[in-house]
Formats: sequence, C-alpha cells, structure tokens
Amino acid sequence: MRSFGSDNNSGVHPCIMEALTAANSDHAIAYGDDPWTAEAAAVVRELLGEEAIEPFFLFNGTGANVVALQACTLPFHSILCAATAHIAVDECGAPVKLTGASLKEIDTPDGKLTPELVRPHLHGFGFEHHSQPRVIAISQTTELGTAYTTDEVRALADLAHAHGMILFVDGTRIANACAQLNVSLREMTIDCGVDLFTLGGTKNGLMFGEVLVPLREELAQHIRYYRKQTTQLYSKMRYIAAQFIPYLREGLWLENARRSNAAAQMLYDEMRGVKGLEITQKVESNAIFFILPKSITDRLRERYFFYDWDESRNEMRLVCSWDTTEEDIRQFCDYLKQLTA
Repeated sequence: MRSFGSDNNSGVHPCIMEALTAANSDHAIAYGDDPWTAEAAAVVRELLGEEAIEPFFLFNGTGANVVALQACTLPFHSILCAATAHIAVDECGAPVKLTGASLKEIDTPDGKLTPELVRPHLHGFGFEHHSQPRVIAISQTTELGTAYTTDEVRALADLAHAHGMILFVDGTRIANACAQLNVSLREMTIDCGVDLFTLGGTKNGLMFGEVLVPLREELAQHIRYYRKQTTQLYSKMRYIAAQFIPYLREGLWLENARRSNAAAQMLYDEMRGVKGLEITQKVESNAIFFILPKSITDRLRERYFFYDWDESRNEMRLVCSWDTTEEDIRQFCDYLKQLTA
C-alpha cells in the first residue's frame, strides 16, 4: 500500500539492498571490527573533512538520541528542547529514564528553538535545588517539518557554549535540511558549532541504522559503553555499516532527501488549491501539515494512511518518501479534490 503516513513506511533503496547483499558473504569479526565498519567510518570522516572524528553506528533514532544524551548528562542535569521534539513526544520517556536528566519542554510556533525562547530557562546554575541546564537539543528538520538555517543553529550553539552547555542535533532528517538549504553536512554541523549530532538513514532509504557523531573528544570518551548498555551495539555491525558506504560516498543521502523534499513541494502545490484546506506550517522538507473538516479526513483515511498531529483542531500530517512518485501525488490529490468538491 502506498501512503503518506511516514518516511519509515517506504522500502529500501536498491543501492542499499545491493550493499547489504554484497556484505552477506563469508564471516566477519563481530561488533564493528570488520572492514565495512572501518570503511563507513572513513567515509563519515571524508564527508565532514575531519580525520579525528569517531562515528558510532546504531540501530535506530531513539537509541541514537538516548546514547548521545547519556554522553552529555548526569542525572541532575536538564535537557532543553521544543515541546514537539521527538525526544519529548515520541520516545516513551526513554531519554529521561536512561539519563535520569529532566526534560524542559519549550513551546514554539514552528518547532524551532531560538535564543529568545531558550534564555528564560537558563537559570539555577550552581543552585542545588534546581536541575542544572546542560543540553540544548534540537531536531533537524523539526517535527513540524521546518528547517533550521545555519545561522539559527550557530546562534543556539553560541548561546549553549556561553553557559557551558552542549548543543545536540537529532539529525534523523538532517539530510532533508541540507537538501533544502543547499549546504554541506559540515556547514550544517561543525561550522555551526554543533557538539554532537546524529545522521539518520532509516527514514531516507536505508533498511535500518543511524550514525552518532561526537564533535568533542570528551563526549566521545564513553559513548562505546553507553551504546552497549543501551542495547544499540549490533553484533553483526557490517550490515549497518555497509549501507552507509554507498549512502554517503555516492551522495545517496542527499539525492534521496532532495527527492522526498521535491515530492512534498509538488504535493503542497496541488493541495493548496483544495477548497477549505489550511496548510499550517511552512513546507521546508518532506512533511506537510494541514487542517480539513473531520468528515473529509475520515473519508480520506478510507483510502490512505496518515497520522493525526493535533486532534483538537483536526490537524494532520503527510510525509513524502524518497520513493514517492508523481503518480502517488496525483492519485491522492485527485481523490482529495473529489471529496472536497
């Protein structure tokens, strides 16, 4: 079934499947001591232009986020994030449970934190009765499909560093942001002062897998142990790593993101003329948020799967994938226009 429910729903890119098949031969030393993992790590370093970086490969986004936050925090720390952030809404409390740190959720109109929104929460430093602000955590792109510009990321990094804090970027869809803004991964991370980030693959054509990239030596020091404790150390690591070799070296990460972004723009262009439909967020990646009467969305659901976002006002979310086609969009919009005619 083709749908606009999530970029998790799409299949695996053929080049990635070929890489998995090629890795599926003979024996290889487990837990990352294999040629594929060594090569994939080298490709990450090449992409970022930094030889000293040690990337860590993990199963999924939640695991990568939790391992990253464990590397940054102690149980008396706090993590500042948007109220819509994945770590706050969609990870079943895993960041709090596994770090012991508290989450400070900040309301935003578009999913993006700003220095102005964060500053009121930067207090209590050195006061033993308050959790100590330690991490500013942002999602790139945000859960509302919006993209932080490099200037916006740099402003948050400067704010964090001025208070002895860390800027962490949940980069499950960071490829979509780079594609939208036409910037390199280095420009989006290292050059902006990011301290550690994840680079997603699962939502962008991989079968499974994420990379956690610490950009400060002290943050990298214990990640291998947190990864093991958090059950994210895959014994047959070659199958995660093998995917990232063509994904990064051949530019598939950016190509797939451009495809899903372009599909969302095409879908937006078709939808915005629909009678009674309201687009609620800027379309800056591969997601569209919209409002229609429930009587219409209920009928739309008879043929297509998608998620509610804000049930109180019947706001819905559509997500395009790397393999979304013009025909998918045309059929969806034809049916939508039929329902709203």
